[in-house]
Amino acid sequence: MTSPVRLALLGCGTVGGEVVRLLHEQSADLAARIGAPLEIAGIAVRRLGRDRGDLPVDPALFTTDALGLIKRDDVDVVVEVVGGIEPARGWLVEALRAGKSVVTANKALLAEDGAALHDATAEGGGDLYYEAAVAGAIPLLRPLRESLHGDRINRVTGIVNGTTNFILSAMDATGAGFAEALEEATELGYAEADPTADVEGFDAAAKAAILASLAFHTRVGAADVHREGITEVTAADVASAKAMGCTIKLLCIAARGADATGRETVSVRVHPAMIPLAHPLASVGDAYNAVFVEAEAAGPLMFYGRGAGGAPTASAVLGDVVAVSRNRLAGVRAASESAYADLPVRPMGEALTRYHISLDVADRPGVLAAVAGVFARHDVSIATVRQGPAGGGAAGRGEDADLVIVTHVAPDAALAATVRELRGLDIVRSVASVLRVEGGL
Repeated sequence: MTSPVRLALLGCGTVGGEVVRLLHEQSADLAARIGAPLEIAGIAVRRLGRDRGDLPVDPALFTTDALGLIKRDDVDVVVEVVGGIEPARGWLVEALRAGKSVVTANKALLAEDGAALHDATAEGGGDLYYEAAVAGAIPLLRPLRESLHGDRINRVTGIVNGTTNFILSAMDATGAGFAEALEEATELGYAEADPTADVEGFDAAAKAAILASLAFHTRVGAADVHREGITEVTAADVASAKAMGCTIKLLCIAARGADATGRETVSVRVHPAMIPLAHPLASVGDAYNAVFVEAEAAGPLMFYGRGAGGAPTASAVLGDVVAVSRNRLAGVRAASESAYADLPVRPMGEALTRYHISLDVADRPGVLAAVAGVFARHDVSIATVRQGPAGGGAAGRGEDADLVIVTHVAPDAALAATVRELRGLDIVRSVASVLRVEGGL
């Protein structure tokens, strides 16, 4: 075998610790696959004195000088599992410009400023791999940028956040409200102490930007993604979905298609939506992830598995380490970023979707006609209407009724304008909920 491939590991938390453990346990196999052994040159951490249990690593390898570690001449590959934008961005740009290969799981940085990393990669001539940034151990990004490179991808729909999927699955299974399901997710370790990034959709939006960039050969950033979280989803919404033969999931949806002028664009959004139980994503429960890819020649493809956790993420990181190490030994590099299409991102208002709208209305003649008139004025076609006794009206008075309307496909701006006008009608006591409907119901 040739000289070892030397790794600088930035971060040694849940994922970094698993990377160290797997490097130790699988050292012989990894060396055989690469053609050279892997060695840790150093591990950058915030605190040197932290108890790291029985981690199989020489304590002398730990340092708080991440930049100094990166600049060392004996470092070939930089593995970043710290997360966040800064100082990770500065570290990785420095490494890439110096010609070192980088493996990162940093979805937030890739979505915020992936352009800087790709530009630095082109300048330095190394590799940038980031399979672990989306959907953990699920082989997803490499198929998008390599296996499907000869095809045209039209749509990517995914469940890419395990915390929110656990919460919505629990609400569906037990009838619990959002707060109860979140409390359970926190107790079981699926939700962070501060779950904002998950439940407000920030995590999924970053992943959606990465997926869209790869699928459509276009630089898409986090700011291009329309984002809504699940905090407003209620037990009543879940029950209504069940009545329609649906379930509610937080979806990332990236689609390619023509806008009203015929210009080809991409649309990228993250929001809760009802999907029919027959849809492949509907059965994805617990904290699992799944991504449904629709390609012209390959047809529909489904990628499914554990999308988070130390061991699954470390598995994806090591897969990338093997790939970049083999490239370095062979004196080659991976294909550069493919952003040739440079398609404009369509505003959310132009995205084509459907709405499920639940109204608390006055129970008197002419109400349905007045409500239908609002939809007609905004050129939104109604698919179904369901009416029943009010759930929130005064007991025994019979003055209110529940009206549930599902629309046909229309621009999101027209649907939103319809809802705004409905809120202003005297006959509409309240707009109880608004959810998008996806998946061909």
